[in-house]
Amino acid sequence: MSRFLKATEQAMAMDETVWARHANPWSVWTRVAILPLAALAIWSRVWIGWAALGPLAALLLWVWINPRAFPPPRHTDRWGSKATFGERVLLNRAAVPIPTHHRRAATILGIGAGLGLVPLVWGLWAFDLWAVGFGLLLTVGGKLWFLDRMVWLYDDMSPDVPAYRAWLR
Repeated sequence: MSRFLKATEQAMAMDETVWARHANPWSVWTRVAILPLAALAIWSRVWIGWAALGPLAALLLWVWINPRAFPPPRHTDRWGSKATFGERVLLNRAAVPIPTHHRRAATILGIGAGLGLVPLVWGLWAFDLWAVGFGLLLTVGGKLWFLDRMVWLYDDMSPDVPAYRAWLR
């Protein structure tokens, strides 16, 4: 999982400036909508055919633009900001180790959210609305639970790591 997270961070070109902007709760909450909107775009192929690729391409572009689209927040003591800080802490665990229970929980929640892709993909392929709904529930619910766990991780780690504590204002 750590290689996947690092590869994702590198593909997204996340530097200090981008991370600061991504800590804006608007960035966090608008990303939550991406997977349901992507599912809708894929489902819409039944109505609009190949034109469904347009909204899907726009959403993929939004994945990259999103962390850059909003200004850094004035206050970072919000849930969404702390969730992004926790993700940074998790990504930095080779340099600053994190407690085992946080690492284990992040792995389990990541796998759980990933497993939600199975019924989601099946449902989109077979036009099974129940499978799509169940897959979205597992995937988005798992991601939100993961983000909540990242807030906990950040809250646990920031008192002892001055660089992490400095992100809070």
